[in-house]
Amino acid sequence: MKTININLEKRGYPIYVGEGLIENYDLFKKHISNKKVAIITNDKVAPLYLQKITNILSTEKDIIPIILPDGEVFKNLETLNLIYDALLTNKANRQVTLIALGGGVIGDITGFAAATFMRGVDFIQIPTTLLSQVDSSVGGKTGINHQLGKNMIGAFYQPKCVIADISLLKTLPDKELSAGLAEVIKYGLIRDASFFEWLENNIEGIMKRDPQLLIQSVIRSCQNKADIVEADEFESGIRAILNLGHTFGHAIETATGYGKWLHGEAIATGMVMAAYLSEQMGWLSKEDNQRIKSLITHANLPIKPPEISKQKFLDLMQLDKKTKEDQINLVLQQGIGKAILTSDYNIEKFHNTLLQKTF
Repeated sequence: MKTININLEKRGYPIYVGEGLIENYDLFKKHISNKKVAIITNDKVAPLYLQKITNILSTEKDIIPIILPDGEVFKNLETLNLIYDALLTNKANRQVTLIALGGGVIGDITGFAAATFMRGVDFIQIPTTLLSQVDSSVGGKTGINHQLGKNMIGAFYQPKCVIADISLLKTLPDKELSAGLAEVIKYGLIRDASFFEWLENNIEGIMKRDPQLLIQSVIRSCQNKADIVEADEFESGIRAILNLGHTFGHAIETATGYGKWLHGEAIATGMVMAAYLSEQMGWLSKEDNQRIKSLITHANLPIKPPEISKQKFLDLMQLDKKTKEDQINLVLQQGIGKAILTSDYNIEKFHNTLLQKTF
């Protein structure tokens, strides 16, 4: 087991990475001081892991199972209320710990429930997808979607710990594994060129789910994110580079209807669009742009956006949280391993990027 610590003074916490971690009761015991524990999961993950964790905890804890419908389309206020209803029905108060057992949707919505129930209760992340292990479970971003925009309602709220058990990825569909790799590749692109090169050399083994390669992928990704979150917890500066591809990608997710494109698929295409614009600006070499597309393709991820009009793209991108005074700020590349948040790009080249059908 590898432990990565996020140092945020009183809000700091460990990320545990390894195999078989959900069977280690001592990990839970360190971070659960309350008698009552609500395990929040979805109807796909529950049959796989809910009973196992319930059995481990129920000798000393009172368990409230809360099973939500699966899918990005349910990351909304109505589903959030199901959590509140269950907590209140079971007479939960501030002495309750929530456990998010699932992917990014479960992690985000559970975190937001924890931030707002009784004005804040403890919660733990047990991410069950690669994407949530390397990205959404780390850093304290929580929230739900609005029909007009993704993650528009939420809060910064840190968990007590993250338990990234690689064993849980054995049941992950291939499409979800690829989606997670989009966020893994992102870390190489924004600040870790040697990691990007390592991924190029090991992508085949990762796709075959070699445990040690997966562990290394998660550790390196989490360490990169931990460094950034420590420097900028509330995204007032450098943390914004974590959104490489996300301004394009969130527009794709919203325009096509939540869940039609997996988050990682949309982000992969968004990163390709950002790389294309970066090359058009003369900031990224043609060779490096080709390396980016090649690695994303080898991860079985799309590099072609769906049919969305330029105006629809613009309208949705205007809703992005990085937009200031109607100026769309984008995370772009100045080379592999170097990303910047900027509005200093050629608007005609930007519009041309939105019109491209292939890259």
